[in-house]
Amino acid sequence: MSDISKEEMAKTFFDEKMIENDPEFTDLFTNFAFDEVVNQIDLDEKTRYMAILAALLGCQGKEAFKGIVECSLNAGVTPIEIKEIVYQATAYLGVGRVYPFLEIVNEVLEKRNISLPLEKQSTTNPENRREKGSQTQVDIFGEQMRDFWKSGHINYWLAANCFGDYYTRKGLDYKQREMITFCFLAAQGGCEPQLTSHAGANMKIGNDKDYLIKIVSVCLPYIGYPRSLNALTCINNAANH
Repeated sequence: MSDISKEEMAKTFFDEKMIENDPEFTDLFTNFAFDEVVNQIDLDEKTRYMAILAALLGCQGKEAFKGIVECSLNAGVTPIEIKEIVYQATAYLGVGRVYPFLEIVNEVLEKRNISLPLEKQSTTNPENRREKGSQTQVDIFGEQMRDFWKSGHINYWLAANCFGDYYTRKGLDYKQREMITFCFLAAQGGCEPQLTSHAGANMKIGNDKDYLIKIVSVCLPYIGYPRSLNALTCINNAANH
């Protein structure tokens, strides 16, 4: 159950003009997303907001994202955690789709008088990023990833950039990073092979099947039923593999 009332969430999520012009729609969405889903799905508030932020990045929901950033901060998600979600999205969505969301976060943080830039979170350098990225892949996916970086330059970049530059950062742990990656992939659609792989990786490090179903459930109002149902199929395929 949320510590923030559905009415408070609605006022933060929707602007006054939309509430005035589309009262039936805002009531329908509020009652479903901010009441029914929140109270039926047993997931802590902080994790729920982190998943929704990642899903909105994945489906490019910029307007909704701003409201959820505000709600997330009110619920105790830290500025560093929000920034880390956005930074990591670059590896899965590309900077062209992530850039506007970084601007939104900075705008909200500056409005709240939070000093930027935030504390540095990087733990790697140009000399060790590939090695540490490969180790992160092993930690998450298994020993078969040890030499995966050798099979072409893109797989080298995957180890050095995606995992070495982002996954090794402080601010979020492996379980949180794999959860948000699952949300990026589920929300953008068309990535079902990677989504199945990351569903399996989530389960391997402790984000079990029931947990992932809860993650999909809280993201459903923001990404719709087709992509949510596809995500459930990927979870089941990974669990049965």
